[in-house]
Amino acid sequence: MVLALLVSGAVVVLVLLGLFVFGLRRRLIQRSGGTFDCSLRWDVPPRADTAAAVAGADGAQVPRTDAGEPSGKGWVYGVARYSGDRVEWFRVFSYAPRPRRLLERSAIEVIARRTPQGEEELALLSDAVVLACRHRGTRLELAMGEDALTGFLAWLEAAPPGQRVNVA
Repeated sequence: MVLALLVSGAVVVLVLLGLFVFGLRRRLIQRSGGTFDCSLRWDVPPRADTAAAVAGADGAQVPRTDAGEPSGKGWVYGVARYSGDRVEWFRVFSYAPRPRRLLERSAIEVIARRTPQGEEELALLSDAVVLACRHRGTRLELAMGEDALTGFLAWLEAAPPGQRVNVA
């Protein structure tokens, strides 16, 4: 009986410690400022199954459900941080101290903007706007709130003279 209580107590302490480390990591990421909530879908396929894909505004194929709406699969919730001429993107549910993705300002090309549809509405935050982008040839989608979107587009447009910036 005492052993079961000790094991249960140790499990509770480990769970609480894990939650504390999640919170501490997020505080350390946000400490330097310039952070915003940002979901990411990396390497969106240019073509899905022909029966379940419909051309988007840029002519590329967007993954769709049988109902013709974008799929909610592939979205990862994260926190993005401005750091000079790049955005560092961190997964929320991770213990890694380093960013998972680095997006350089000069390599980001904004293709289109849209509201979440279908299953995406459940996978993303309620006020999110989806921004379809291309980064070094990789197609990706970022989902963020209106305020964060305004800041992100202003950051892209504020590139130093001579940098190629493409904002749709």
